[in-house]
Amino acid sequence: MGSQKMQSHLWGQRPEDWASYQEDTVKPGYEYAISKLNPGPSLKFLDIGCGTGYFADMVSQTGADVTGFDGTEPFINEAKKRRNRKIKFLVGEMEELPFANETFDLVSGCNSFQYAADVKHAISEAKRVLKPGGKLAVIIWGEKEDCEASTYLKTIGSLLPPPPPGAPGPFALTEGHLLEKILEELNLKILHSKDVDCEWNYPNMEIAMKGLLSAGPAAKAIENSGYEKSIQVLNEAVQPYLKENGQVVYQNKFRVVIAEK
Repeated sequence: MGSQKMQSHLWGQRPEDWASYQEDTVKPGYEYAISKLNPGPSLKFLDIGCGTGYFADMVSQTGADVTGFDGTEPFINEAKKRRNRKIKFLVGEMEELPFANETFDLVSGCNSFQYAADVKHAISEAKRVLKPGGKLAVIIWGEKEDCEASTYLKTIGSLLPPPPPGAPGPFALTEGHLLEKILEELNLKILHSKDVDCEWNYPNMEIAMKGLLSAGPAAKAIENSGYEKSIQVLNEAVQPYLKENGQVVYQNKFRVVIAEK
């Protein structure tokens, strides 16, 4: 069994807020990935864990034949409403991709593989559906000390029960370059790896909270600790990043790794 059932429940609670305020916060990372993947007409592209389709839509503007795939049905429903109608959006389990071997020229997983029950298996599935010579782009958090939003993630963790020993966290694939090690174990050749600056800039506190609360871990915190307590604690955690003009700004880095089959 994969991760779809649990993750879909958590991430599907505020799809409109995710699409409106949070999904574009990694846009510089998406742009870097596109510059290295070089998608275009006649190329088939799969985005695994596509969310509400922001990155898939960016790629579709190059003329590529794009499929967006996510385990969260509310995300896919939102994507169908908002994004290029030529994109094929499907719901399913990333650890059991419903595609034949060697179907796609390009595959991506943006902040998605770390939520798999078995990360290595999920990436092996991505490799399986990739054509020989095809490219895989994976985007994860940068180093914890380079990400101001890590303070918010730490606060979310304080609202959850203690994790079991060895449980992975948001930075699990970043620490010790675990992602790169998994890719190499799967005989994927790493072509590029870069930590890209991704500023999270919200116009005001209300929008910041809507964006930050739309993520699955925040939904899990609210379920565990209650809405009022969670909102109070999370609101306090944002205060150091509230600017005099009312904006909320986090300076972060996201790691973009491009590998070839």
